[in-house]
Amino acid sequence: VEIARRPELARVPMAVCGSIEERHGIILAKNQLAKPYGIETGEPVVQAMRKCPRLVTVEADYDEYIKFSRAARKIYDGYTDLVEPLGIDECWLDVTESGKQAGGEEIAHALRRRIKKELGLTVSIGVSWNKVFAKLGSDMNKPDAVTVISPDNFRQTVWTLPAEELLYVGRATKGKLNRMGIFTIGELANSDRGALKHRLGKWGEWLHDFANGKDSSRVVKTSEEQNVKSIGNSLTVWRDLKNREEVSMVIFMLADSVAARMRESGLFLARTAHIFARGSDLNSFHKQGKLPRPTGAANEIARAALNLFDRVYDW
Repeated sequence: VEIARRPELARVPMAVCGSIEERHGIILAKNQLAKPYGIETGEPVVQAMRKCPRLVTVEADYDEYIKFSRAARKIYDGYTDLVEPLGIDECWLDVTESGKQAGGEEIAHALRRRIKKELGLTVSIGVSWNKVFAKLGSDMNKPDAVTVISPDNFRQTVWTLPAEELLYVGRATKGKLNRMGIFTIGELANSDRGALKHRLGKWGEWLHDFANGKDSSRVVKTSEEQNVKSIGNSLTVWRDLKNREEVSMVIFMLADSVAARMRESGLFLARTAHIFARGSDLNSFHKQGKLPRPTGAANEIARAALNLFDRVYDW
């Protein structure tokens, strides 16, 4: 979107970032010229500038991105009513019925051409028989391509890729898989399912299925999306937290906000607490657990969240 607004940005390494003044100064997106420098989404802008001193940074303009997102959705809706968003800039489309007149690959190319012509944006599209591989395909040949992953070619196309390329394999899961000697999606697909369950729980079995193309989840259209089931809040603090007392203060502040939003939405009682945290080294962790009793009280939510933090984080 930023390059569409300012075409000269296409000729220099550039990145979109959050507000540096408010310490949201992390890389949110980067162009193709920035990638050879090793700049990664999520890393601090200061760190990215060390890698590429001539990096041009643009502060994020979410209102503008939402406008483009809605315009793209209108185009998708012309092909199918089965459209499920995955964040602001990605969607799954089920064109099984639409594809009876034209194949999925043909529809994908039509979408790619229309979005470039009408919105001035390039898109990468993955075509597959399941959502996980469609998402994987969309990431494989950026910035302007269609990648088809079929039951006939997925072993050759997918299994050689690093395990972390698979949807839902984050940094923490990658580390656990690597410690098991699993480095590629193929090694994950051919690993012992029981060992994965022992190390990763039920999630290990799901990842094994995903690596083998066994994702049966369907694309849910907007009209079928469920009512809000969870409420959360997050914060990037202005300096690193040094001890449990400081962490506790942040958690209680966030819990107060969450409890207020629960009351506003009509979700009066929570049964589960879930925490997510990222350190200054960008390593992250999360954990969830049942509350002692259903509650909407901020202090009880905070104590449960702090207990989860204590169980997972070793100072």
